[in-house]
Amino acid sequence: MRGPAWRALLLVLALALADAAAGRFVVEKNSIQVTSPDELKGKYECAIGNFGVPQYGGTLHGWVEYPRSNRKGCQSFDQFDISFKPKKAGGRPNFVLLDRGECFFTVKAWNAQNAGAAAVLVVDDKPEPLITMDNPEEGKEHLENITIPSVLITKKLGDQLKKSAEAGDMLSVLLDWRESLPHPDERVEYEFWTNSNDECGPKCDMQMDFVKNFRGTAQVLEKKGYTQFTPHYITWYCPETFVTSKQCKSQCINHGRYCAPDPEQDFSQGYDGKDVVIQNLHQICLFKIANETGKPWLWWDYVHDFALRCPMKDKKYTHECASDVIKSLGLDVEKVNKCVGDPEADEENEILKAEQDAQIGNGKRGDVTILPTLVINNRQYRGKLDKVAVLKAICSGFEETTEPAICLSEEIQTNECLDNNGGCWLDKANNVTACKDTFRGRVCECPIVKGVKFVGDGYTHCEASGIGRCEISNGGCWQETKDGKTISACSNEEPDGCKCPAGFKGDGVKSCEDIDECKEKLFCQCKGCSCKNTWGSYECSCGDDKMLYMREHDTCISKEGTTATVGWSFLWVIFFGLVFAGVGAYAVYKYRLRSYMDSEIRAIMAQYMPLDNQEGANQQHHVAHADDI
Repeated sequence: MRGPAWRALLLVLALALADAAAGRFVVEKNSIQVTSPDELKGKYECAIGNFGVPQYGGTLHGWVEYPRSNRKGCQSFDQFDISFKPKKAGGRPNFVLLDRGECFFTVKAWNAQNAGAAAVLVVDDKPEPLITMDNPEEGKEHLENITIPSVLITKKLGDQLKKSAEAGDMLSVLLDWRESLPHPDERVEYEFWTNSNDECGPKCDMQMDFVKNFRGTAQVLEKKGYTQFTPHYITWYCPETFVTSKQCKSQCINHGRYCAPDPEQDFSQGYDGKDVVIQNLHQICLFKIANETGKPWLWWDYVHDFALRCPMKDKKYTHECASDVIKSLGLDVEKVNKCVGDPEADEENEILKAEQDAQIGNGKRGDVTILPTLVINNRQYRGKLDKVAVLKAICSGFEETTEPAICLSEEIQTNECLDNNGGCWLDKANNVTACKDTFRGRVCECPIVKGVKFVGDGYTHCEASGIGRCEISNGGCWQETKDGKTISACSNEEPDGCKCPAGFKGDGVKSCEDIDECKEKLFCQCKGCSCKNTWGSYECSCGDDKMLYMREHDTCISKEGTTATVGWSFLWVIFFGLVFAGVGAYAVYKYRLRSYMDSEIRAIMAQYMPLDNQEGANQQHHVAHADDI
């Protein structure tokens, strides 16, 4: 097949691919908030570019500049002596406002970045719903080096911002990505839509570099249960009219049901699309088997090792090489082969059919149409396929305060608790703080220390609560030591408050004052008694040394009389106790002895002197026997 017929088939196959992938494309958005001038204040939507590094989970505040020249950003700003760097060190960053048109979006972003811009706002050139600024198929030389975020804003908002800038107004905007990805709980679910092809140019190189660099991080997150990862692969179908053609047979398996583009875009040489589909299927099945054995992270090792050991350029992109890699990872090759099935069978492949179904968007996630694509918490990731950029996006998918430690490292985000304790409550004496650093920023939340929960607003006040609270900062209660004696208003019997102990009065928090029991005549009122106040108590004594003060009865009694009385009383109790015990024992003895003797006498008499009733009974017995005879 040559000439027009060849080109026609290529067109049909391209349309089939587009038809298989086309569908509901969702434009991922973040918000842009204009903070000045006053007449433009408000929150607007903007579309996240499919390149650069969106600040997922964070915000970026800056001044907006509309350049006097090169307003489409298609040329280097150095030629116009324009710089967007802050005038002073530490100043608020500058964003550049650029018009759409004449060159690729990535070229605009690259030129703006080189001129010192912290972000790019591209103004649409026509009134239409927001679209996603995508990577170009050509001119990718700057793509991997773009590190600033880029957004597309509507023509209406852009015209207003340009008019305000030309009038000399100070334009200030806040780019906000905090809600661009859902963050409902402590686990992030993400998908990576990729391809086993290693000869598709920059995109394939980008995917392999990402797998190589992100592999260790992904495996740690997966092993510790922070994430749930699933790989996916896009396939398309061959139009029924061309199923039996040589070209479709070379690009598809299972009778045209699952196809992939030719790696070299040349049907006459190298590997075919069906080879790619089969290797994709190997990778899906390996993940399935690894997941069943509780080790889904082995997928990363397999893809990494397969790319190194079985490249197309070395003619090793084969089933045999794939099997060797699978064996090296300790997985069952036969199980993987059984999962792959028969590529020549005229029937559906269960695994690939599920992959085609998964391409279709659901909820707020659009159809997957671009390779590579990351889907995080059911939203498509936009931006650079880079380890740090992707990790930031994944970290933004965790509920606040549940992020793993890697998300709080200096490489990923700034610890806001280091600056003035984040404005939260702090107990310097015990080094206890309510500031918790999260990926999205700090939160002021009363902590739990050594199992003790603190309660309060987290900003100005936190106090320990519940059992064990007195062990930490004395539960926030009053405490004082005097003459080697420590007295506290904190008690575990009072789990949520402070109460001055007996002998003191006050609020229990700031102070407890000693009560003068002698002055207030609460105790020691007996005749001849003298009272002396002590810290937290009192001492009462009798005027005579021979007298003893009884606190319970507030009275004085003679020490001698008390001793003698107590002594003789004790002796009389013992004496009468012994007497009663003896009498009781004697009575029991006499009763049991007499009963025993009576029974013995009756037994003897029964043997030698039968009773009358016994004799009568014997006579009846003999009569009964006579009747029987």
